[in-house]
Amino acid sequence: MRGIDTQVRKNRRRIFKEVANLAYTSENLKDDVEALPYRIVDYDESEYESIYRERAIVRERIRLAMGLSLRPENQPVHLTQGLEESNISEKYYEPPLMQVIPSACNACPENCYEVTDKCMGCVAHPCREVCPRGAISMKNGKSVIDQEKCIRCGKCKAICPYDAISHQVRPCAAACGVNAIKNDEKGRAVIDNELCVSCGQCMVNCPFGAIADKSQIFQLIRALQSGQKVYAQVAPAFAGQFGPDVTPDMLKTALKELGFADVYETAVGADMGALAEAEHYAKEVATGNLPFSLTSCCPSWSMLAKKFFPETIDKISNALTPMVATARVIKKEHPDAKVVFIGPCASKKLEASRRTIRSDVDFVVTFEELAGVFEAKGILLKEIQALDELKGATGAGRGYGVAGGVANAIEECVREYYPDVEVHIEHAESLSECRKMLMLAKAGKKNGCLIEGMACPGGCIAGAGTNIAIPQAAKAVGSFQAAAKQKIPDRN
Repeated sequence: MRGIDTQVRKNRRRIFKEVANLAYTSENLKDDVEALPYRIVDYDESEYESIYRERAIVRERIRLAMGLSLRPENQPVHLTQGLEESNISEKYYEPPLMQVIPSACNACPENCYEVTDKCMGCVAHPCREVCPRGAISMKNGKSVIDQEKCIRCGKCKAICPYDAISHQVRPCAAACGVNAIKNDEKGRAVIDNELCVSCGQCMVNCPFGAIADKSQIFQLIRALQSGQKVYAQVAPAFAGQFGPDVTPDMLKTALKELGFADVYETAVGADMGALAEAEHYAKEVATGNLPFSLTSCCPSWSMLAKKFFPETIDKISNALTPMVATARVIKKEHPDAKVVFIGPCASKKLEASRRTIRSDVDFVVTFEELAGVFEAKGILLKEIQALDELKGATGAGRGYGVAGGVANAIEECVREYYPDVEVHIEHAESLSECRKMLMLAKAGKKNGCLIEGMACPGGCIAGAGTNIAIPQAAKAVGSFQAAAKQKIPDRN
Protein backbone atom coordinates (compact mmCIF):
# COMPACT_ATOMS: atom_id res chain seq x y z
CA MET A 1 0.00 0.00 0.00
CA ARG A 2 3.01 2.29 0.21
CA GLY A 3 2.79 5.14 -2.25
CA ILE A 4 -1.02 4.85 -2.47
CA ASP A 5 -2.91 7.73 -0.88
CA THR A 6 -5.27 5.50 1.09
CA GLN A 7 -7.74 6.77 3.65
CA VAL A 8 -5.42 5.52 6.38
CA ARG A 9 -2.64 7.79 5.09
CA LYS A 10 -5.05 10.68 4.74
CA ASN A 11 -6.18 10.18 8.32
CA ARG A 12 -2.61 10.14 9.62
CA ARG A 13 -1.69 13.25 7.65
CA ARG A 14 -4.80 15.04 8.94
CA ILE A 15 -3.83 14.23 12.52
CA PHE A 16 -0.29 15.55 12.03
CA LYS A 17 -1.62 18.70 10.40
CA GLU A 18 -4.14 19.35 13.17
CA VAL A 19 -1.64 18.70 15.97
CA ALA A 20 0.81 21.09 14.28
CA ASN A 21 -2.02 23.62 14.02
CA LEU A 22 -2.58 23.31 17.74
CA ALA A 23 1.06 24.12 18.38
CA TYR A 24 0.95 27.12 16.07
CA THR A 25 -2.43 28.65 16.90
CA SER A 26 -4.03 27.27 20.08
CA GLU A 27 -4.65 29.74 22.90
CA ASN A 28 -6.53 27.26 25.08
CA LEU A 29 -4.78 23.96 24.44
CA LYS A 30 -6.88 21.65 26.61
CA ASP A 31 -10.19 22.85 25.18
CA ASP A 32 -8.87 22.75 21.63
CA VAL A 33 -7.61 19.17 22.06
CA GLU A 34 -11.01 18.14 23.39
CA ALA A 35 -12.75 19.74 20.40
CA LEU A 36 -10.38 18.31 17.78
CA PRO A 37 -12.01 14.84 17.38
CA TYR A 38 -15.33 16.54 16.63
CA ARG A 39 -13.74 18.72 13.99
CA ILE A 40 -11.89 15.84 12.37
CA VAL A 41 -14.77 13.34 12.33
CA ASP A 42 -17.76 14.76 10.53
CA TYR A 43 -21.06 13.41 11.87
CA ASP A 44 -22.44 12.61 8.40
CA GLU A 45 -19.27 11.12 6.91
CA SER A 46 -18.03 8.55 9.42
CA GLU A 47 -16.09 5.63 7.93
CA TYR A 48 -17.12 3.29 10.75
CA GLU A 49 -20.50 1.92 11.73
CA SER A 50 -20.22 3.99 14.88
CA ILE A 51 -19.12 7.61 14.85
CA TYR A 52 -18.32 7.21 18.54
CA ARG A 53 -15.80 4.49 17.74
CA GLU A 54 -14.17 6.65 15.10
CA ARG A 55 -13.82 9.56 17.47
CA ALA A 56 -12.40 7.25 20.13
CA ILE A 57 -9.75 6.16 17.64
CA VAL A 58 -8.97 9.75 16.69
CA ARG A 59 -8.50 10.66 20.35
CA GLU A 60 -5.80 8.03 20.73
CA ARG A 61 -4.12 9.09 17.50
CA ILE A 62 -4.02 12.67 18.75
CA ARG A 63 -2.34 11.55 21.95
CA LEU A 64 0.32 9.59 20.08
CA ALA A 65 0.92 12.49 17.69
CA MET A 66 1.53 14.72 20.70
CA GLY A 67 4.05 12.29 22.16
CA LEU A 68 1.68 10.86 24.76
CA SER A 69 0.93 7.19 25.40
CA LEU A 70 -2.36 5.45 24.71
CA ARG A 71 -4.87 5.48 27.54
CA PRO A 72 -5.73 2.18 29.25
CA GLU A 73 -9.11 0.74 28.30
CA ASN A 74 -10.10 -0.13 31.87
CA GLN A 75 -9.23 3.09 33.66
CA PRO A 76 -10.79 6.58 33.55
CA VAL A 77 -7.92 8.55 32.04
CA HIS A 78 -8.76 11.95 30.59
CA LEU A 79 -7.88 12.69 26.96
CA THR A 80 -5.61 15.57 27.99
CA GLN A 81 -3.91 13.82 30.90
CA GLY A 82 -0.17 14.42 30.62
CA LEU A 83 -0.69 17.25 28.14
CA GLU A 84 1.23 19.84 30.13
CA GLU A 85 4.21 17.51 30.32
CA SER A 86 4.17 17.38 26.51
CA ASN A 87 3.57 21.11 26.00
CA ILE A 88 7.31 21.78 26.12
CA SER A 89 10.23 21.96 23.74
CA GLU A 90 12.19 19.13 25.37
CA LYS A 91 10.48 15.76 25.57
CA TYR A 92 12.05 12.49 24.57
CA TYR A 93 10.19 9.48 23.26
CA GLU A 94 9.02 7.22 26.04
CA PRO A 95 8.78 3.50 25.24
CA PRO A 96 6.93 1.76 23.85
CA LEU A 97 7.29 3.62 20.58
CA MET A 98 5.01 1.46 18.41
CA GLN A 99 1.52 0.96 19.83
CA VAL A 100 -1.71 -0.76 18.76
CA ILE A 101 -4.88 1.28 19.22
CA PRO A 102 -7.28 -1.40 20.54
CA SER A 103 -10.47 0.32 19.34
CA ALA A 104 -9.07 0.48 15.79
CA CYS A 105 -7.86 -3.12 15.54
CA ASN A 106 -10.11 -5.39 13.46
CA ALA A 107 -8.92 -8.59 15.20
CA CYS A 108 -7.98 -10.02 11.81
CA PRO A 109 -7.64 -13.81 11.40
CA GLU A 110 -4.17 -14.75 12.55
CA ASN A 111 -3.55 -17.78 10.37
CA CYS A 112 -6.28 -19.87 8.77
CA TYR A 113 -7.38 -21.40 5.47
CA GLU A 114 -10.93 -20.77 4.28
CA VAL A 115 -12.91 -21.96 1.27
CA THR A 116 -14.26 -19.03 -0.75
CA ASP A 117 -17.30 -18.83 -3.02
CA LYS A 118 -15.03 -19.69 -5.97
CA CYS A 119 -15.31 -23.36 -4.99
CA MET A 120 -16.83 -25.29 -7.91
CA GLY A 121 -17.62 -28.43 -5.93
CA CYS A 122 -15.60 -30.49 -8.39
CA VAL A 123 -15.88 -34.28 -8.47
CA ALA A 124 -12.17 -34.84 -7.88
CA HIS A 125 -12.16 -33.02 -4.49
CA PRO A 126 -8.32 -32.86 -4.51
CA CYS A 127 -8.36 -30.57 -1.47
CA ARG A 128 -10.05 -33.30 0.57
CA GLU A 129 -7.73 -35.99 -0.75
CA VAL A 130 -4.50 -34.21 0.18
CA CYS A 131 -5.55 -33.05 3.65
CA PRO A 132 -3.46 -35.05 6.14
CA ARG A 133 -5.96 -34.57 9.00
CA GLY A 134 -9.30 -35.14 7.26
CA ALA A 135 -10.29 -31.53 7.97
CA ILE A 136 -12.12 -31.05 4.67
CA SER A 137 -15.61 -32.33 3.97
CA MET A 138 -18.31 -31.60 1.42
CA LYS A 139 -21.45 -29.76 2.42
CA ASN A 140 -24.14 -28.71 -0.05
CA GLY A 141 -21.75 -29.54 -2.89
CA LYS A 142 -18.94 -27.30 -1.60
CA SER A 143 -15.76 -27.91 0.37
CA VAL A 144 -15.70 -26.88 4.04
CA ILE A 145 -12.66 -26.76 6.32
CA ASP A 146 -13.00 -27.80 9.95
CA GLN A 147 -10.81 -25.24 11.71
CA GLU A 148 -10.46 -27.47 14.77
CA LYS A 149 -8.78 -30.18 12.70
CA CYS A 150 -6.84 -27.95 10.29
CA ILE A 151 -3.07 -27.79 10.91
CA ARG A 152 -2.47 -24.88 8.45
CA CYS A 153 -0.23 -26.92 6.17
CA GLY A 154 -1.58 -25.23 3.01
CA LYS A 155 -1.77 -28.40 0.91
CA CYS A 156 -5.42 -27.80 0.05
CA LYS A 157 -4.73 -24.29 -1.22
CA ALA A 158 -1.79 -25.48 -3.30
CA ILE A 159 -3.79 -28.26 -5.01
CA CYS A 160 -7.09 -26.45 -5.68
CA PRO A 161 -7.46 -26.00 -9.48
CA TYR A 162 -9.75 -22.97 -9.01
CA ASP A 163 -7.69 -21.10 -6.40
CA ALA A 164 -10.80 -21.26 -4.24
CA ILE A 165 -9.01 -21.57 -0.90
CA SER A 166 -7.74 -18.44 0.77
CA HIS A 167 -4.94 -18.20 3.32
CA GLN A 168 -6.02 -15.55 5.82
CA VAL A 169 -3.12 -13.91 7.65
CA ARG A 170 -2.92 -10.84 9.85
CA PRO A 171 -1.18 -8.17 7.71
CA CYS A 172 0.75 -6.66 10.62
CA ALA A 173 2.01 -10.07 11.71
CA ALA A 174 2.99 -11.01 8.16
CA ALA A 175 5.07 -7.84 7.94
CA CYS A 176 6.83 -8.42 11.25
CA GLY A 177 10.12 -10.23 10.83
CA VAL A 178 10.61 -10.90 14.55
CA ASN A 179 7.18 -12.38 15.42
CA ALA A 180 6.42 -9.53 17.83
CA ILE A 181 2.70 -9.38 16.99
CA LYS A 182 0.63 -11.34 19.52
CA ASN A 183 -3.06 -11.45 20.53
CA ASP A 184 -4.93 -10.06 23.49
CA GLU A 185 -7.88 -11.86 25.08
CA LYS A 186 -10.23 -10.43 22.45
CA GLY A 187 -8.12 -11.53 19.50
CA ARG A 188 -6.78 -8.04 18.81
CA ALA A 189 -3.16 -7.45 17.94
CA VAL A 190 -0.69 -6.46 20.63
CA ILE A 191 3.04 -5.86 20.31
CA ASP A 192 5.49 -7.82 22.40
CA ASN A 193 8.00 -5.10 23.24
CA GLU A 194 10.60 -7.66 24.27
CA LEU A 195 10.75 -8.79 20.64
CA CYS A 196 9.88 -5.57 18.77
CA VAL A 197 12.73 -3.66 17.11
CA SER A 198 10.56 -0.65 16.17
CA CYS A 199 10.99 -0.89 12.39
CA GLY A 200 7.35 0.20 11.89
CA GLN A 201 6.52 -2.25 9.11
CA CYS A 202 3.47 -3.43 11.06
CA MET A 203 2.21 0.15 11.09
CA VAL A 204 2.72 0.53 7.34
CA ASN A 205 0.88 -2.70 6.55
CA CYS A 206 -2.18 -2.40 8.82
CA PRO A 207 -5.17 -1.65 6.53
CA PHE A 208 -7.11 -0.19 9.48
CA GLY A 209 -4.45 2.22 10.66
CA ALA A 210 -4.62 0.57 14.07
CA ILE A 211 -0.86 0.80 14.72
CA ALA A 212 0.91 4.10 15.20
CA ASP A 213 4.09 5.50 16.65
CA LYS A 214 4.65 8.57 18.78
CA SER A 215 5.59 11.90 17.28
CA GLN A 216 7.61 14.93 18.39
CA ILE A 217 6.20 17.48 15.94
CA PHE A 218 4.38 19.36 18.71
CA GLN A 219 7.55 19.68 20.79
CA LEU A 220 9.63 20.57 17.72
CA ILE A 221 7.31 23.46 16.90
CA ARG A 222 7.54 24.62 20.50
CA ALA A 223 11.34 24.66 20.14
CA LEU A 224 11.10 26.66 16.91
CA GLN A 225 8.80 29.12 18.66
CA SER A 226 11.12 29.48 21.65
CA GLY A 227 13.76 31.42 19.78
CA GLN A 228 16.34 28.64 20.10
CA LYS A 229 18.54 27.92 17.11
CA VAL A 230 17.20 24.68 15.65
CA TYR A 231 19.15 22.97 12.86
CA ALA A 232 17.73 20.29 10.60
CA GLN A 233 19.55 17.35 9.09
CA VAL A 234 17.75 15.48 6.31
CA ALA A 235 18.34 11.78 5.72
CA PRO A 236 19.62 10.65 2.30
CA ALA A 237 16.22 9.10 1.54
CA PHE A 238 14.52 12.53 1.45
CA ALA A 239 14.89 12.90 -2.33
CA GLY A 240 11.48 12.91 -4.02
CA GLN A 241 9.55 12.49 -0.77
CA PHE A 242 7.80 15.87 -1.03
CA GLY A 243 6.88 15.76 -4.69
CA PRO A 244 8.64 15.07 -8.00
CA ASP A 245 9.13 18.78 -8.69
CA VAL A 246 10.47 19.69 -5.23
CA THR A 247 14.25 19.91 -5.51
CA PRO A 248 16.65 19.50 -2.58
CA ASP A 249 17.33 23.22 -2.71
CA MET A 250 13.60 24.00 -2.59
CA LEU A 251 13.21 21.76 0.45
CA LYS A 252 16.07 23.54 2.23
CA THR A 253 14.45 26.92 1.60
CA ALA A 254 11.08 25.60 2.80
CA LEU A 255 12.63 24.28 6.01
CA LYS A 256 14.20 27.65 6.67
CA GLU A 257 10.77 29.22 6.15
CA LEU A 258 9.52 26.94 8.94
CA GLY A 259 12.10 28.54 11.19
CA PHE A 260 15.15 26.28 11.00
CA ALA A 261 18.46 28.10 11.27
CA ASP A 262 20.07 25.91 8.63
CA VAL A 263 19.84 22.50 6.97
CA TYR A 264 22.52 19.83 6.67
CA GLU A 265 22.70 16.59 4.71
CA THR A 266 22.84 13.54 6.96
CA ALA A 267 24.83 12.06 4.10
CA VAL A 268 27.77 14.05 5.49
CA GLY A 269 27.71 11.71 8.50
CA ALA A 270 27.26 8.78 6.12
CA ASP A 271 30.48 9.77 4.35
CA MET A 272 32.27 9.77 7.69
CA GLY A 273 30.78 6.38 8.51
CA ALA A 274 31.81 4.90 5.16
CA LEU A 275 35.42 5.89 5.78
CA ALA A 276 35.37 4.55 9.34
CA GLU A 277 33.80 1.24 8.35
CA ALA A 278 36.19 0.85 5.41
CA GLU A 279 39.13 1.22 7.79
CA HIS A 280 37.51 -1.19 10.25
CA TYR A 281 37.03 -3.79 7.52
CA ALA A 282 40.56 -3.43 6.20
CA LYS A 283 42.23 -3.62 9.60
CA GLU A 284 39.99 -6.09 11.42
CA VAL A 285 38.05 -8.33 9.03
CA ALA A 286 40.48 -8.57 6.12
CA THR A 287 43.28 -9.45 8.56
CA GLY A 288 41.22 -12.17 10.25
CA ASN A 289 40.93 -10.44 13.64
CA LEU A 290 37.13 -10.54 13.20
CA PRO A 291 35.27 -13.19 11.18
CA PHE A 292 32.87 -10.62 9.70
CA SER A 293 31.55 -7.12 10.37
CA LEU A 294 28.01 -5.73 10.54
CA THR A 295 27.03 -2.21 9.55
CA SER A 296 25.52 -0.06 12.28
CA CYS A 297 23.44 2.62 10.53
CA CYS A 298 20.04 0.84 10.75
CA PRO A 299 18.89 0.80 14.41
CA SER A 300 16.40 -2.02 13.89
CA TRP A 301 19.08 -4.19 12.27
CA SER A 302 21.47 -3.52 15.16
CA MET A 303 18.73 -4.23 17.69
CA LEU A 304 17.85 -7.45 15.89
CA ALA A 305 21.44 -8.61 16.19
CA LYS A 306 21.68 -7.64 19.86
CA LYS A 307 18.36 -9.23 20.85
CA PHE A 308 18.41 -12.44 18.84
CA PHE A 309 22.10 -12.99 18.05
CA PRO A 310 24.01 -11.60 21.05
CA GLU A 311 27.15 -13.42 19.98
CA THR A 312 27.39 -10.96 17.04
CA ILE A 313 27.38 -7.80 19.17
CA ASP A 314 31.14 -7.35 18.99
CA LYS A 315 30.93 -7.63 15.19
CA ILE A 316 28.69 -4.54 14.87
CA SER A 317 30.67 -1.54 13.68
CA ASN A 318 31.53 1.04 16.31
CA ALA A 319 31.28 3.81 13.72
CA LEU A 320 28.76 6.52 14.61
CA THR A 321 25.52 6.26 12.69
CA PRO A 322 25.08 9.00 10.05
CA MET A 323 22.41 10.67 12.21
CA VAL A 324 24.66 10.94 15.27
CA ALA A 325 27.81 11.83 13.32
CA THR A 326 26.02 14.68 11.54
CA ALA A 327 24.47 15.90 14.78
CA ARG A 328 27.90 16.11 16.35
CA VAL A 329 29.20 18.09 13.38
CA ILE A 330 26.32 20.54 13.81
CA LYS A 331 26.80 20.90 17.55
CA LYS A 332 30.54 21.34 17.19
CA GLU A 333 29.87 24.26 14.87
CA HIS A 334 26.87 25.53 16.86
CA PRO A 335 27.29 24.43 20.52
CA ASP A 336 23.95 25.85 21.72
CA ALA A 337 21.94 24.44 18.83
CA LYS A 338 19.05 22.02 18.88
CA VAL A 339 19.19 19.31 16.21
CA VAL A 340 16.29 17.59 14.50
CA PHE A 341 16.78 14.53 12.32
CA ILE A 342 14.25 14.41 9.48
CA GLY A 343 14.08 10.96 8.01
CA PRO A 344 12.08 7.97 6.81
CA CYS A 345 12.50 5.87 9.89
CA ALA A 346 10.53 5.01 13.03
CA SER A 347 13.42 3.26 14.74
CA LYS A 348 15.59 6.40 14.55
CA LYS A 349 13.22 7.79 17.19
CA LEU A 350 14.22 4.92 19.43
CA GLU A 351 17.92 5.46 18.68
CA ALA A 352 17.68 9.16 19.56
CA SER A 353 16.01 8.37 22.89
CA ARG A 354 19.07 6.47 24.16
CA ARG A 355 20.77 8.33 26.97
CA THR A 356 24.11 8.34 25.17
CA ILE A 357 22.58 10.10 22.16
CA ARG A 358 20.12 12.51 23.77
CA SER A 359 22.72 15.26 23.93
CA ASP A 360 23.35 14.90 20.19
CA VAL A 361 19.89 14.56 18.64
CA ASP A 362 17.04 16.52 20.20
CA PHE A 363 14.17 15.63 17.87
CA VAL A 364 13.35 13.00 15.26
CA VAL A 365 10.47 13.50 12.83
CA THR A 366 9.57 11.56 9.72
CA PHE A 367 8.93 12.79 6.20
CA GLU A 368 5.26 11.98 6.71
CA GLU A 369 5.07 14.04 9.89
CA LEU A 370 6.96 16.94 8.31
CA ALA A 371 4.46 17.00 5.43
CA GLY A 372 1.73 17.63 8.02
CA VAL A 373 3.73 20.53 9.50
CA PHE A 374 4.21 22.12 6.06
CA GLU A 375 0.48 21.79 5.46
CA ALA A 376 -0.41 23.34 8.81
CA LYS A 377 1.90 26.26 8.10
CA GLY A 378 0.41 26.71 4.63
CA ILE A 379 3.73 26.15 2.86
CA LEU A 380 3.25 24.78 -0.67
CA LEU A 381 6.57 23.21 -1.50
CA LYS A 382 6.03 23.04 -5.24
CA GLU A 383 5.69 26.83 -5.27
CA ILE A 384 8.84 27.51 -3.25
CA GLN A 385 11.55 29.53 -4.97
CA ALA A 386 14.87 27.96 -4.02
CA LEU A 387 17.10 30.49 -2.28
CA ASP A 388 19.54 27.99 -0.80
CA GLU A 389 21.76 25.14 -1.93
CA LEU A 390 21.81 21.78 -0.16
CA LYS A 391 25.34 20.50 -0.45
CA GLY A 392 28.23 18.97 1.42
CA ALA A 393 27.95 15.22 0.86
CA THR A 394 29.39 12.87 -1.74
CA GLY A 395 27.55 10.36 -3.87
CA ALA A 396 28.67 7.58 -1.53
CA GLY A 397 26.89 9.10 1.48
CA ARG A 398 23.79 9.99 -0.50
CA GLY A 399 23.45 6.38 -1.60
CA TYR A 400 22.87 5.23 1.98
CA GLY A 401 19.12 5.66 1.51
CA VAL A 402 18.75 2.59 -0.74
CA ALA A 403 19.36 -1.05 0.16
CA GLY A 404 22.90 -1.98 -0.80
CA GLY A 405 24.01 1.65 -0.75
CA VAL A 406 25.81 1.43 2.57
CA ALA A 407 27.84 -1.60 1.53
CA ASN A 408 28.59 -0.06 -1.87
CA ALA A 409 29.89 3.14 -0.26
CA ILE A 410 32.15 1.20 2.11
CA GLU A 411 33.37 -1.04 -0.72
CA GLU A 412 34.28 1.97 -2.86
CA CYS A 413 36.24 3.48 0.03
CA VAL A 414 38.08 0.20 0.64
CA ARG A 415 39.01 -0.15 -3.02
CA GLU A 416 40.22 3.46 -3.17
CA TYR A 417 42.13 3.70 0.09
CA TYR A 418 43.06 0.06 0.74
CA PRO A 419 43.68 -1.23 -2.80
CA ASP A 420 45.42 -4.41 -1.63
CA VAL A 421 42.37 -5.53 0.37
CA GLU A 422 39.90 -7.89 -1.27
CA VAL A 423 36.34 -6.94 -0.32
CA HIS A 424 33.48 -9.41 0.20
CA ILE A 425 30.07 -7.75 0.43
CA GLU A 426 26.72 -9.11 1.55
CA HIS A 427 23.48 -7.27 2.22
CA ALA A 428 20.04 -8.19 3.47
CA GLU A 429 16.81 -6.20 3.43
CA SER A 430 13.69 -6.89 5.54
CA LEU A 431 13.92 -8.30 9.03
CA SER A 432 13.19 -11.85 7.94
CA GLU A 433 16.08 -11.77 5.45
CA CYS A 434 18.29 -10.08 8.03
CA ARG A 435 17.61 -12.92 10.45
CA LYS A 436 18.58 -15.47 7.80
CA MET A 437 21.79 -13.56 7.11
CA LEU A 438 22.71 -13.44 10.79
CA MET A 439 22.03 -17.16 11.14
CA LEU A 440 24.42 -17.85 8.25
CA ALA A 441 27.02 -15.53 9.75
CA LYS A 442 26.67 -17.21 13.13
CA ALA A 443 27.22 -20.59 11.44
CA GLY A 444 30.45 -19.33 9.88
CA LYS A 445 29.05 -19.10 6.36
CA LYS A 446 29.85 -15.38 5.93
CA ASN A 447 33.39 -15.17 7.23
CA GLY A 448 35.41 -12.39 5.67
CA CYS A 449 32.28 -10.45 4.73
CA LEU A 450 31.08 -6.94 5.32
CA ILE A 451 27.36 -7.41 5.95
CA GLU A 452 24.87 -4.59 5.48
CA GLY A 453 21.47 -5.05 7.10
CA MET A 454 18.36 -2.99 6.41
CA ALA A 455 15.18 -3.71 8.37
CA CYS A 456 12.92 -2.30 5.65
CA PRO A 457 12.61 -4.05 2.27
CA GLY A 458 14.22 -1.60 -0.12
CA GLY A 459 16.25 0.15 2.54
CA CYS A 460 15.57 3.52 4.16
CA ILE A 461 13.39 4.61 1.24
CA ALA A 462 10.90 1.98 2.49
CA GLY A 463 10.86 3.29 6.05
CA ALA A 464 7.61 3.62 7.95
CA GLY A 465 7.64 7.42 7.71
CA THR A 466 8.01 7.79 3.95
CA ASN A 467 5.55 9.39 1.54
CA ILE A 468 6.08 7.80 -1.87
CA ALA A 469 6.36 4.41 -3.58
CA ILE A 470 9.69 2.58 -3.25
CA PRO A 471 10.63 2.49 -6.99
CA GLN A 472 9.90 6.20 -7.29
CA ALA A 473 12.00 6.93 -4.22
CA ALA A 474 14.90 4.79 -5.45
CA LYS A 475 14.97 6.70 -8.72
CA ALA A 476 14.95 10.07 -6.95
CA VAL A 477 17.77 9.06 -4.58
CA GLY A 478 19.77 7.77 -7.55
CA SER A 479 19.42 11.10 -9.35
CA PHE A 480 20.46 13.07 -6.27
CA GLN A 481 23.40 10.74 -5.76
CA ALA A 482 24.52 11.18 -9.36
CA ALA A 483 24.35 14.96 -8.98
CA ALA A 484 27.00 14.95 -6.22
CA LYS A 485 30.16 16.79 -7.20
CA GLN A 486 32.34 14.12 -5.59
CA LYS A 487 31.89 10.35 -5.77
CA ILE A 488 33.48 9.26 -2.50
CA PRO A 489 34.70 11.19 0.59
CA ASP A 490 38.28 12.27 1.02
CA ARG A 491 40.21 10.16 3.47
CA ASN A 492 41.05 13.19 5.64
